[in-house]
Amino acid sequence: MSSLASPTPEKPRRPRGHEVTRVEAFSDAVFAFAATLLVVSLEVPHTYPELMANLRGFIAFGLSFTMLVLIWAAHNGFFRRYGLQDSRTVVLNSALLFVVLFYVYPLKFLFTVFVGQFLHVGPATESHGVTIAPHDVPSLMMVYGLGFVAVFACLALLYAHAWARREELGLDAAERIEARIWFRHYLIFVGVGLLSIGLAAAGVGFRYGLPGFIYSLLGPLCWWNGELGAKRKRTLERSPA
Repeated sequence: MSSLASPTPEKPRRPRGHEVTRVEAFSDAVFAFAATLLVVSLEVPHTYPELMANLRGFIAFGLSFTMLVLIWAAHNGFFRRYGLQDSRTVVLNSALLFVVLFYVYPLKFLFTVFVGQFLHVGPATESHGVTIAPHDVPSLMMVYGLGFVAVFACLALLYAHAWARREELGLDAAERIEARIWFRHYLIFVGVGLLSIGLAAAGVGFRYGLPGFIYSLLGPLCWWNGELGAKRKRTLERSPA
């Protein structure tokens, strides 16, 4: 998920969120609670086989935690850039936090199944506490995809809102380009998630894991968006003042 990082090399900007607001403090508390939910199912092992089983569980936890941190970083980046606290921002931010809390268990469940498969430990083993039948996998991918789409749709809408308030925020030409880059950046995430959901719903490509591998499109698509934005910034810099 490195595509969550900046889509273009950035020059120092004028941060508008200088201090942590109550909205951000509440958001950080919700993210912390979501991280706590990832570990509540982990128990202290009593035997060596249980320890080994828990270590495999830690891999799934690590992947889930990484995803959660990347979402938090994307959320933090928005508030550092614009520092908005108006009612629409609060509503969109609340929707994002709600989805994050919903997203935690499907996220961990999916990564537990994924890790179990690649470690040749069936996902139905008692050590993982995860049971899934092959015919339920499309539904799991759809649930995961819906959470994925909802999270990044909220981020895209936040950037669309910042763009709509560009005059009030005093965004210069380069910052306006950047806001549009970020908006498209997260729309790409939404589009890829919807494509995965569509493949899962149609039952297409499950033999080859296509609904999951389709997320690899994020890399080249986000790179293209970043290059497009960088080109526009270079054009702006060359234009007469």
